[in-house]
Amino acid sequence: MSAEAAANANYGSTASGSSFYAAMRILPRAQRDAMFQIYSFCRQVDDIADSDGPREERLAALQQWRDDIDALYQGRPPARLKDYVSAVKTFGLKREDFLAIVDGMEMDVPQDIRAPDMATLDLYCDRVASAVGRLSVRVFGLPEEDGILLAHHLGRALQLTNILRDLDEDAGLGRLYLPREGLLLAGITGNDPQKVIADRALPKVCKPIAERARQHFAKADEIMARNSRRAVRAPRIMGKYYRAILELLLARGFAAPREPVRVTKLTKLAILFRYALI
Repeated sequence: MSAEAAANANYGSTASGSSFYAAMRILPRAQRDAMFQIYSFCRQVDDIADSDGPREERLAALQQWRDDIDALYQGRPPARLKDYVSAVKTFGLKREDFLAIVDGMEMDVPQDIRAPDMATLDLYCDRVASAVGRLSVRVFGLPEEDGILLAHHLGRALQLTNILRDLDEDAGLGRLYLPREGLLLAGITGNDPQKVIADRALPKVCKPIAERARQHFAKADEIMARNSRRAVRAPRIMGKYYRAILELLLARGFAAPREPVRVTKLTKLAILFRYALI
């Protein structure tokens, strides 16, 4: 449900990828194939945004993806999107959601994101996470209104968790996704990623973001609880896995130095057993 959680879909990290694969393997074949196509799309555009190539070349590569998506929906799919024709028709996947993901990835390309205002951060989360969710819930078979609501809340919950988990990794890339308003409220006036993540006031910025993610997880749980268990099995597994990551981050804290957090194999198996099999 997140281009980092679906590429990172954010399914970029090994941890994110494993949770994605585990959640998708329980789906019937047609749904599983469609989700892996969405994953592949997210992975490819994410790789462009995160590459160290010249910015002009990355922008051109992302524009080519826009052109290819347009061609797909005009009945002229390019070779790399020919396999998507069936999923688009079967599940009613929307052109604007694919394009939103590209737009979100592009937000990192002209210049690295550093301390965006809250509105820009929310737009980023919508594009790189909730747009993936809007594609996914159509594949899962949720009703339209609840599907869009679930994509909104679970997408943002996953992406905010990614941001908190990847503070040090993102800073190494010159990026800082923490909102400007939160930094200023904590007394941090600069936006240099390395300096911000080393600041003693950083926990004051991160804890409200974690609480916001918790609220989105809670809203997502409410929506999933009133829908078919079969339709929400995969997003529930993703949600529980990422919620576990968030709780580990809160237990560890956000002061430097920060050790990476990992969900244990036992916890992963317990989540799969409870939500995939029972």
